[in-house]
Amino acid sequence: MTLVKDITDQIEKLSPLAYAEDFDNVGLLVGDDAQEVTGVLVALDCLENTVQEAIDKDCNLIVAFHPIIFKGLKKINGKNYVERVVIKAVKNDIAIYAMHTALDNSIKGVSAKMAEVIGLQNCKVLLPQKGHLKKLTTYVPESEADAVRKALFEAGAGHIGDYSNCSFNMTGEGTYLGNENTKPSVGKPGSFEKVNETFITVIFEAHLQSKILKALWTDHPYEEVAYDIVSLDNVHERIGMGIIGELNKPLSPANFFEHLKRTFNLQVIRHSDIGKKELKKVALLGGSGSFAIEKAMAAGADIFVTADLKYHDFYRAENKLILADIGHYESEQFTKNLLVEFLTKKITNFAPALPEGRIILSKNNTNPINYF
Repeated sequence: MTLVKDITDQIEKLSPLAYAEDFDNVGLLVGDDAQEVTGVLVALDCLENTVQEAIDKDCNLIVAFHPIIFKGLKKINGKNYVERVVIKAVKNDIAIYAMHTALDNSIKGVSAKMAEVIGLQNCKVLLPQKGHLKKLTTYVPESEADAVRKALFEAGAGHIGDYSNCSFNMTGEGTYLGNENTKPSVGKPGSFEKVNETFITVIFEAHLQSKILKALWTDHPYEEVAYDIVSLDNVHERIGMGIIGELNKPLSPANFFEHLKRTFNLQVIRHSDIGKKELKKVALLGGSGSFAIEKAMAAGADIFVTADLKYHDFYRAENKLILADIGHYESEQFTKNLLVEFLTKKITNFAPALPEGRIILSKNNTNPINYF
């Protein structure tokens, strides 16, 4: 039996909810995470026709990129499309889950999928975030250091880029004196003790803190565990909005635009002055990306592909790079493909698995914008 939580736990390995922006509303928005799943419908938006599609295809979990509930609901009486979606989902026992900016901020998320479709190489996060890293230091008897270190690694500590099991270790002498109420694992109450200890330091993502502390307290032999946790100001190179990468070979702006129109099935591209320079370095940000224009320029991008640019945003390019607005829906359209591909691979790796073919790509086009 596969539960809603089994599916959402897999999604949160790709895009932990802690990655989401403060303004966002992510996670399980409607439904019970202990409900058995009959099928998963993956969509960009969860609208009334999305819920109907889930009903028709016997899916009782909708995984949508955009959250249908964004602001607080004071009434649910069907007066607008948000309320109608919630009512229809509840009536039909359909759970709704959204990850939005949590996936935007994943190095394997929305912008990375855009880069894959375009064919970019040497990709990096355009706007790496601060505030996601912490450092744990603890002191362990030498004989127990390997076991404690292993437990910390298994809890998620010690990951730096493509490296795992990363730590720094030193040996030294620890001292303590326990009173009559103590039960020291080494020494006796009332006796001043000297112990050869290993100093262990590991880096971890902030949202894993409770899990890592649980591992520390479970596997550390001391009755009272000495440790420090420090929040770091370092940027996390794998968490943040946007992607910047390189084309396999330089293209003229016209040829690049033709490539964009073909791969993203675009009817139109709004853009700033294209000039005559060939394009090599491309910055991307799915959805509304005007806030990253200056960062794209600073990163040396030749063109910045995003959506929802306003009239005055195009002046901000200052002829230092091309701005290309391909449309909000268009920029994020492959996100549901990304999620289907990810879940289809992951679904076979945990038991009990859903029957084959029960991770379903929504066929609905939920783009509210049309072109004449």
